[in-house]
Amino acid sequence: MIPDTVGSLEKQVGELLWRVRRLEEALWRQGVLSKEFLQQAPAVGAPPAQAIAPLVSATADTEQKTDAHVAGADSAPGISLPVGAPAPPVAAPSFGSYASSVIADDRSLESRIGSQWFNRVGILAVMIGMAWFLKFAIDNHWIGPLGRVLIGLAAGAGLIVWSERFQRKSYIAFAYSLKALGSGILYLSLWAAFSLYQLIPPGEAFAAMILMTAFNGFMAWIQNAELLALYAIVGGFSTPLLISTGENHEISLLTYMLLLDIAVLVLVALRPWSRLLFAAFIGIVLIFGAWWFTYYSDAQSLRTAFFLGGFFLIFAFAPRLIRVAVEDGVPHSGWDSLVMVVLPVANAAFGFIAYYALLNPSSGDWAGAWLAVAFAAFYLLLLRLPASGRLQASPPLLSGLHLTAVVVFLTIAIPLKAQDRWLTIGWLVEGAALLWMASRLQLRLLRVLALLCLALGLLALVVVNPNPMGSMPFFNERFGTYCVGVAVFTFAAWIATMEKNKGEKEIQGTWPMIAAGSLLTVNALILLAVGWEIHSYWWVLSWTGDGSRWQEYQMHAQFTYSAWFMVFGAVLLGVGFWRRSAFLRWQALLLLTVTIGKVFLVDMSQLSQGYRILSFLGLGALLLAVSFVYQRDCLKLRAGTVDHEV
Repeated sequence: MIPDTVGSLEKQVGELLWRVRRLEEALWRQGVLSKEFLQQAPAVGAPPAQAIAPLVSATADTEQKTDAHVAGADSAPGISLPVGAPAPPVAAPSFGSYASSVIADDRSLESRIGSQWFNRVGILAVMIGMAWFLKFAIDNHWIGPLGRVLIGLAAGAGLIVWSERFQRKSYIAFAYSLKALGSGILYLSLWAAFSLYQLIPPGEAFAAMILMTAFNGFMAWIQNAELLALYAIVGGFSTPLLISTGENHEISLLTYMLLLDIAVLVLVALRPWSRLLFAAFIGIVLIFGAWWFTYYSDAQSLRTAFFLGGFFLIFAFAPRLIRVAVEDGVPHSGWDSLVMVVLPVANAAFGFIAYYALLNPSSGDWAGAWLAVAFAAFYLLLLRLPASGRLQASPPLLSGLHLTAVVVFLTIAIPLKAQDRWLTIGWLVEGAALLWMASRLQLRLLRVLALLCLALGLLALVVVNPNPMGSMPFFNERFGTYCVGVAVFTFAAWIATMEKNKGEKEIQGTWPMIAAGSLLTVNALILLAVGWEIHSYWWVLSWTGDGSRWQEYQMHAQFTYSAWFMVFGAVLLGVGFWRRSAFLRWQALLLLTVTIGKVFLVDMSQLSQGYRILSFLGLGALLLAVSFVYQRDCLKLRAGTVDHEV
């Protein structure tokens, strides 16, 4: 390496170190870096424009040149380190939160009381004294309406200008307080000029308040202050309330709110200000809700739907535009979690409820279901939308919420369109489809959603499914719906068994439990479906036939129940031996135990002599056969042979 090259590199390194030092000092003045970190960093002196002495000889060998060059880079001009001395350890940067934006003060308590506390109390005392003076002057008619407004405007502007002095001296929190106070006085002064004294028309007051909001937003941008941006948003959403004339100006109001939300969206796309986005959403919900309950009519439905779409799209895309990361191991604030979790859920609920309320009652029966399907399709597209430009990749948590929204809206669409047994079938089929997708995509969240849909379908099957009185046994809609339920849970058990048999520990998860639960549900549904048919048949005969034979029909029903329990228990036990499934055999033994209790407790007292004999003989023969099979030990159970789990 030639000397000229060495000198050039040293000069560039020195310039870089000097620029880094300047950047650290700027960050310290903004309250981002702590004073301790700044004091531990090496001191940088004059700018690198001064001459730099060569640090290595051109005649050294390659290894020596490299070492000398590294040492020379560490001792660039202005850095108080000798040539070749090892660099001292530098602490990692300490970044302060917003609460620590004001630099820690190491002065004594006496100094803080005298310089800070008395200063603030003095400011407060002067403001209170001026407020009492103004009140006294107004009460005595020394100051007219115009003078009062001008005094308010001057006071507000003066406080904002005065706050910049404290901003430059690093009294950041106090400066923000003065800005907030000044902005509030300006808003109230403009409101008084318009509403109390009618000095200016509504349009001019509205324009002036918009300028105030824009000014606060601009100051927040150039000072990188999220708190100032919050002040701007509060003022922006307060403007329609302050200049309200009590009349319905839908287009003006909602256009202004839409533009304000777009401005917030631009800010959060450029700055990581999650609180700003959540505050804007709360403001939209409150103001739109107040307008809706006061002025909305059916004649405004199309315009309202357009503005609702704008609001909904802004907050639907906002979580993918904001510069925050809510992931495991990544530090984030609670506001970031609200934006990534609560905001998408609240926006989806707000959008769907608002659009559903817009529907005409005469078309709500069919349009509501298609509205839910449209929302599900939108969130599916949003889930599949790739990152592009400012649109960031969807984090796993947000993707899970979007997938949940798809399933929830599809689940809502079913009861809005279908009723009775079609509601049950819809939920069951949806759950089966989701479970199949979960097995293919290996998504735990999709598996949970599938189980919820299956649980809803099972509940509807047992509770909502109507009783078809007077219909032919087994050839009716209720039994057909039960057959669909049996088929769906058989399919679920098959999928879960296939996944369980893959033997891969990382994908098994809860599949064994799903397989066992589905198989148990299948057997319970078969038992219940046939039991309902037995009940309906004899119940109908007891009320449509000869009333004197009612007791006889009830006796026939009890005997049929016992016979069905014995037959189904025997079939389960046979399948359990055939499939070498202890799980099925235990279900059969439990059912036979219930049958024994029914025969001895119910049939003995309610059946006639002939039915009682048949019931006990049938049960005894079945139990003896079961005992014989177990004593032969065909499956070598006593030898410890392992059966299949399911």
